[in-house]
Amino acid sequence: MLTQTSKNANRRHVHERIRKKILGTSERPRLNVYRSLNHIYVQVIDDLNGETLVSANSAEGSKGERRTGGNVAAAKAVGKNIAERAKAKGITKVVFDRGGYIYHGRVKALADAARESGLQF
Repeated sequence: MLTQTSKNANRRHVHERIRKKILGTSERPRLNVYRSLNHIYVQVIDDLNGETLVSANSAEGSKGERRTGGNVAAAKAVGKNIAERAKAKGITKVVFDRGGYIYHGRVKALADAARESGLQF
């Protein structure tokens, strides 16, 4: 008998496998990405202390300036935003955690924008 799993269940399994290998420290925290259908969310996390240092997402802002977050342009804006906030907190080097998603499209755009804004992966 075949068992079928959803795309999200497969992604969670891949994410668990990735998380076994990477760990965010206070010197080099983990940049975690979560991609929903409508928005993209990113956090800079110190796993040793169990705290989120900086976060950004495409759902932020007032209703007039918020655009749809399900596109590459929004991902680039979030990548630039997280890099600026991290640099303001003194964070320049991070470990990139793609969250089980393929490094393509919105995830790649977010990472490239964060790199261009000064974060080192």
